[in-house]
Amino acid sequence: MQERTGLPPTGGDSTRPRPTTPSPDRTGSVTDVVSLDRAGSVTDVESSYRADTGTPGTTGSPLHDATGTASEAGPRETAPDSAPRDSAGAEGPAVAGAVVEPPESARGAGAVVEPPESTPPPGSPAEAAVRPGRPAREPVRVLLARVVAAAAGGILLFLAFPPLGWWVTAPLGITLVVASVYGTRPRRAAWLGYLAAAVFLVPTLSWVRTIGDDVWAMLVAVESLFYAAMAALASPVFRLRLWPLWFAGLWVAMEWARGLVPIGGFPWARLAFSQGESAYTGFAAVGGAPLVSFAVVLSGALLAHALVSRVLPAYAARPARGGAARKLAPVALAVAVPALTLAVPHPGDEGRTVNVGIVQGNVPGRGMYALGDEPAVVLKNHSAETERLAAAVRAGKLPRPDLVVLPENSTDIDPYRDAFARATIDASVKAVGVPTLVGAVVAIGDTERATRSLVWDPVTGPGAHYDKQNLVPFGEYTPFKDIVLALWQRASLVGRQSVPGTRPGDLKMGPVTVGAVNCYEVAYDGTVRGTVRTGASPIVVQTNNASYALSNLPPQQLAMSQIRAVEHNRAVVTAATTGISAYVTPDGKVSWRTRELVADMNVVTVPVRTRETIATRVGALPEWALALMGVAAVGVAVWRGRRQADRTGKG
Repeated sequence: MQERTGLPPTGGDSTRPRPTTPSPDRTGSVTDVVSLDRAGSVTDVESSYRADTGTPGTTGSPLHDATGTASEAGPRETAPDSAPRDSAGAEGPAVAGAVVEPPESARGAGAVVEPPESTPPPGSPAEAAVRPGRPAREPVRVLLARVVAAAAGGILLFLAFPPLGWWVTAPLGITLVVASVYGTRPRRAAWLGYLAAAVFLVPTLSWVRTIGDDVWAMLVAVESLFYAAMAALASPVFRLRLWPLWFAGLWVAMEWARGLVPIGGFPWARLAFSQGESAYTGFAAVGGAPLVSFAVVLSGALLAHALVSRVLPAYAARPARGGAARKLAPVALAVAVPALTLAVPHPGDEGRTVNVGIVQGNVPGRGMYALGDEPAVVLKNHSAETERLAAAVRAGKLPRPDLVVLPENSTDIDPYRDAFARATIDASVKAVGVPTLVGAVVAIGDTERATRSLVWDPVTGPGAHYDKQNLVPFGEYTPFKDIVLALWQRASLVGRQSVPGTRPGDLKMGPVTVGAVNCYEVAYDGTVRGTVRTGASPIVVQTNNASYALSNLPPQQLAMSQIRAVEHNRAVVTAATTGISAYVTPDGKVSWRTRELVADMNVVTVPVRTRETIATRVGALPEWALALMGVAAVGVAVWRGRRQADRTGKG
């Protein structure tokens, strides 16, 4: 190919061309700088700049004349498939920006021109990300590919969650989400992240439709903002070495923030809760749910690293090096991450067991009116099923229980204030003959209430109790009550405002002290951990899913119980009004479960374990460390970007 003038000069006696920073010429445009691959060929550069505005130009750079300078006519759009002609009129390679071919004498045998190790290739989109101003426009096909990847990634994340529970699609979904935002500026990364989150959360949180489609839409809209913010912050992080690690830490920070704000947070749909029984579950015993999420994201990001280095090489912060083995190293590491769970220590059995009776009484209604119109029907159903359990024990069909667990809201009448409710519960507990954990909503004063786990003894009656700490906003209490009640009629269905409890749920029942956890709060790390740290075993989850029967909420909640079992080395017993009631072993396996919308009962023999896992002992430290790591990486990336921008500005 004919040598062109305008080639950046080489330094000293070296025959190796030296990469230089683009600088304005007299016409006000910028001469593109290119790098050579190891064969000495020209690497295409996909962006150009206009020095008169200090911003990147559009895709397609000024055509160069025979002197190697930009034409004064200014930049012209070049179709992606067209081929610009060189000074002799011959067709050159089809590139997004103009290129300059060095002379043969300057290349030498096997000579390579590479950017400095600490900076992205000059003129590449990765370098454009560190410059001030607007990003270069991408070809439409590239933008469409990003949109498709973001949406497909969101779908794969949804498929990982129960009831489908295809856990392996979670890291694959992360791979596509990362690929969609890799190499973009923060603003574009933000809306692509929002798109992926919305596609993921719309079906995953579809159980909220029971309350109303408007509530469902508002919840998805608000929660997706966290993913958008994370994607925007991740944009500069992709320029750092080991960026899959920093991105995974940033994901943990995002999930931490989601579980904290607004109005108490919403930790449902955390990535860890798609891994109830998977190759990643074992990480819960070391760092709880946050470490499980981190491991899944790290695997997906490593796969994305391998993908973008082949599909988007022009956006890479550094050119790919090494042979095939080195290029496949991220894939090998992604597969190796879940294998690390084999090294996680697991406390063994302690030789103690307890027989726990589980009662699921069912309710007549559905949706927002699940309790039906008949007074005391929920109380009657659960009392009748408890007596049926007692009859099965007397007949020898079931082993004698040491204690019995009823669901949250197993009585729809306050037994402290209503004589009929008190007598009905007392009769069924006397029939079974062992301490029974009753779920009740009880009045506190004249205007408030508490969601209570109440120990009912067959001899002494109601005794110790635990009041739910994490309350459901708009379900058990109304945030900004005066405004919301004035604007939203359905908010009045809350009735009395619930008040949160202030102590953990360790309750002495027969031969053991159980750890009571109430429904919604099984998603909160600190609440469950605080109860387990009292020494309570097993964990008992009382839940009322009647309004969400046959939706994807009950199986999602069961997956949370699986994570908690592994996290704390505890058996988990769940009693639900309409299902799913279940028993989960300390290694996270569902040993027994009910169907939904049926009355059912059983007695299960569960191990009593009191040894703590690493996760129980260290608490939130792994989450803080991982989140801080991700946030610190953002700071480092932004600082380096500004330094690079200062350098290029001086050049």
